[in-house]
Amino acid sequence: MAKEIKSKIVGYEVVKADQPQAEPVKPESNVVHMHESVERPEMLLGSTYKIKTPLSDHALYITINDIILNEDTEHEQRRPFEIFINSKNMENFQWVLALTRVISAVFRKGGDCTFLVEELKAVFDPKGGYFKRGGKFMPSLVAEIGEAIENHMRMIGMIKSDLDEHQKAFIEKKKQEITAQAKKPEASHEEESSFPAGASLCGKCSTKAVIYMDGCMTCLNCGDSKCG
Repeated sequence: MAKEIKSKIVGYEVVKADQPQAEPVKPESNVVHMHESVERPEMLLGSTYKIKTPLSDHALYITINDIILNEDTEHEQRRPFEIFINSKNMENFQWVLALTRVISAVFRKGGDCTFLVEELKAVFDPKGGYFKRGGKFMPSLVAEIGEAIENHMRMIGMIKSDLDEHQKAFIEKKKQEITAQAKKPEASHEEESSFPAGASLCGKCSTKAVIYMDGCMTCLNCGDSKCG
């Protein structure tokens, strides 16, 4: 069958009859990717995260179960499959249940679901946020649920750290030096922090960890610096 060539010919090669032709490489068809049709196994691995806010007397327990795809192969990967949130506080039961069902559906849809983290962490409570233990500001309960999902995704390798090992070691060293020099007043149980007293709030990670270090305002939590 004749085939029309619409582009300019820049080279050619005559294939001899006895010359073996390379077979086209076929993509592996046995690699399983996350999609809606993946059946739930009888048992899933999971992790449970506790959230205790000053807005409620009862804690929230977030359980994220993962599925192992292509187990014992070079394509093995662990992906979140479903999420459950439990608490004695029934005040937010309706929207929490709806949120878990939507997030679980996004998990099972496949593709890149890490966008959920930023979407949830960007939710602000009109009544105001709160500081959690360690000095990190949470704009809402939904944002803290998003942070729990982020921590889980980091644990299973879906989200990579912004800092390399050298940056982490440098920040940890500086934090220990400044903490040793600072005379910290006794803090209450709710205000315990691993960062120096008097540290200001970081605009990037919302943690009270920004100090003046080496001639520049630097965050000891995420490494953000005005000096680049």
